[in-house]
Amino acid sequence: MPTRMTWYIVAEILKIFVVALIALTLLILLIGVARTLLREGLGPLAIIQLLPYVLPIALQFSFPATALFAVCCVYGRMASDGEIAAIKASGVSPLRLVSPAFVLAALLSPISVGLSDLAVSWGRPGVNRIVMLSIEDIVYRTLRAQHTYADGDHGFSIYVHDVSGKSLIAPRVTIKSGSRPMKISAREGRLTMDAQSESLMLQLVDCRFDQSGTVTGIMPGTTDYEIPLSGSLSRSGPGTTRPQELPLRLLDDERVYQESQTRTIAGTRAAQVGFSIMTSRLDEIGGITEVSVANQLRASRERLVRLKLEPWRRWAEGCSCFFFVLIGAPLAMIAKTSDYWTTFGICFLPILLIYYPLFILGLEQAKDANIPPYGVWLGNVLLGTIGVILLARVRRY
Repeated sequence: MPTRMTWYIVAEILKIFVVALIALTLLILLIGVARTLLREGLGPLAIIQLLPYVLPIALQFSFPATALFAVCCVYGRMASDGEIAAIKASGVSPLRLVSPAFVLAALLSPISVGLSDLAVSWGRPGVNRIVMLSIEDIVYRTLRAQHTYADGDHGFSIYVHDVSGKSLIAPRVTIKSGSRPMKISAREGRLTMDAQSESLMLQLVDCRFDQSGTVTGIMPGTTDYEIPLSGSLSRSGPGTTRPQELPLRLLDDERVYQESQTRTIAGTRAAQVGFSIMTSRLDEIGGITEVSVANQLRASRERLVRLKLEPWRRWAEGCSCFFFVLIGAPLAMIAKTSDYWTTFGICFLPILLIYYPLFILGLEQAKDANIPPYGVWLGNVLLGTIGVILLARVRRY
C-alpha cells in the first residue's frame, strides 16, 4: 500500500480521534463534577481544584471509546464510498488497509495504561482529598439549609437549632466510637478543619455528654473534640495504602512486603495453635486471640491477591483500546455505511455486551482467588478472537 494512503488513513483517524476525545472527555468531566457537586455540596473553589484530578479519570474512560469511534468512522466511510473495493481491486490486501489503525491502537494502549495508573494513584486520591479538605464548608452549608448533617463514613452527625455565621446554636452531636456512641449537647459550637491532622475540630461551649449511659457529665466553658476523618491522605509506607491507589511502579515492592507479612502472620498463628496443643489448652484454639490472628491472616492474603491482580487489571483496561480497534475496523468495513453513529453502534453494542460483562466476571473471580490474576484478560482474548475471524472474512471477500 502506498505510503501516501497510509498517512491519509492515519491523519483521518487522528483527526476524528482528537475531536471525539475532547468532546467525550468534556462530557464525562461535566457529569463527574456535577455528580460530585450534588453528592458532596462543594463550593466553586473546590470544584476548580477538583478539575485536574478528574481529568485523568475522564480520559481513562474516554480513550477506548474514542479510538473505536475514530476507526469506525474512517473505515465505514471508506467502505461506503467504494474506496475499500477499489483498493482491493488493485491487488492491495485489506489487511494492509487496517494495519495503520492497529499500529496506532498499539501505540495508544500504553498511553491508556498510563492514564489509568495516573487516575487511580493520583486522580481519585486527589478527589478524596479535595472533598475532605472542603468538609468544613460542606457541613456549614448543609446545616444552614437543613439544620442537620450526618456522615456515616466518618461516624458523626450534627443537629443544630440555627447557624449564625460560624456559630452553631444549640448543637447536638453524635460521635460513633466503637459500640458506644457519644452524644454531646451544648449551648454553642464551632467547626474547623485541621488539614494537618485530617480531623474536624469541634469547639463546644457549656456542653453535656453521655456515652450510652455509662459515662455522663457536664463540661462548663469551652471544650474541644476531635473527629478523625479518613486517614488515607497521610498514610505512607508499605502495607498502608489500598492496592487500587498504588502506582504500578510500587506494586512489586508492595507485593514482596505483603508476602513477608503473610508468612509472618501464618507463622504466628501456627505457633499459637502448636503451643495450645502442647500445653493441652485446646480451649484456646478458636479463642479470641486465635480468631484475631486468623482475621489478620485472611486480610493479609486478600490484600496480597489484590496486589497481584492490580497490574493485570490496569494493563487489561488500557489494552482494550487495541482490541476495540481490532473488532471495530473490520466490522466497519463489513457494515459499509457512512453514518458515523450507526457504524459506531454496530461495533460498540457487541463490545458492550461481550467485553464488559466478561471483564467484570474475570475481575470478581480473580479477587476471590478462584482464577489466576490474568483471568481479567478474558474479555480481551475473546475480542481478539472475534477480531481475527472478522479480519479473515474481510480478507476473503
